[in-house]
Amino acid sequence: MSFAPASTALHQVRIDLGDRSYAIAIGSGLLDAPATWQAMPAAQTALIVSNTTVAPLYAQRLAQALASRYRQVHQVVLPDGEVHKEWQTLNLVFDALLAKGCDRKTVLYALGGGVVGDMTGFAAACYMRGVPFVQVPTTLLAQVDSSVGGKTAINHPLGKNMVGAFYQPQLVVCDLDTLATLPARELSAGLAEIIKYGPIADLDFLDWIEANIDALLARKAGALAHAVRRSCEIKAWVVGQDEREAGLRAILNFGHTFGHAIESGLGYGQWLHGEAVGCGMVMALQLSQRLGLVDPAFVARVTALIARAGLPITGPKLGAERYLELMRVDKKAEAGEIRFVLIDGRGKASLRAAPDALVREVLAHCCP
Repeated sequence: MSFAPASTALHQVRIDLGDRSYAIAIGSGLLDAPATWQAMPAAQTALIVSNTTVAPLYAQRLAQALASRYRQVHQVVLPDGEVHKEWQTLNLVFDALLAKGCDRKTVLYALGGGVVGDMTGFAAACYMRGVPFVQVPTTLLAQVDSSVGGKTAINHPLGKNMVGAFYQPQLVVCDLDTLATLPARELSAGLAEIIKYGPIADLDFLDWIEANIDALLARKAGALAHAVRRSCEIKAWVVGQDEREAGLRAILNFGHTFGHAIESGLGYGQWLHGEAVGCGMVMALQLSQRLGLVDPAFVARVTALIARAGLPITGPKLGAERYLELMRVDKKAEAGEIRFVLIDGRGKASLRAAPDALVREVLAHCCP
């Protein structure tokens, strides 16, 4: 069954996955409006999963909005940060579900950024072999990327997001008002996932981002609304065709092969995910150019935009062999061969292998 919010949303984007289809609601004031949640499935109990940063700001407000839908609304507050995206923290969610006697109709609400969303979704996929959950992303990165599409996971010391499941939410609610409390560094991290959609799928959107990057950094409501909506539209289109990343969906990982290596190599949490992806896109652009897939002017153009967004364009010095070692355990690798999402002409992307020698050239250029 598909659930959609009431007309309190400024925009709605639909993920078309048959009986697993759902809506993404985008607008202001959605969190507090009971109408946002009125189409959710009937249940006795809801569990809000949040973290120590977001819960004091928004958890009680969400609980009040949900009070008319559920007899009991419980909360569990997780430690904040990528370093906590692991089994011990995930077990806190299961502990809360079991301690409160939650049944298989209990609805989980992921209130926070990508870490909270990934862990809540994974917990929902596992608890009693699957309970419904809702994404309520409060960071820009989560609103434009990680809350959409049903990827859920935790990290492993040997690789990012290596333990998880595909499990779709019932609904995604992007309340743009929550971005007002987002630290500037987190805002820039979210811009990385917005920027990626231009080079891989939509050159008109890339033009728009270039023209509006200052408005996005200034958190202008209209610019943020358009950026979130268009990003979700592109991701919805891709996920609708390739839910489980058998082919096309891999293009959404532009910059992520290098980026995940940065995160793992430095230690989770040293760089934000969006910072690592931004730098990873620069590396992927350089590799695309060296393979003759895209011209230097386009590489320079996108690199300059990434820098304008406040993101790093120079990578950490992990050493080429360490980068290669980490990238060989990337989920897109096959038989130990690293595969990269590369720009294959302006506005297009493809998944390709590349000679280690060229990858080393890129690393030497980008990590001087």
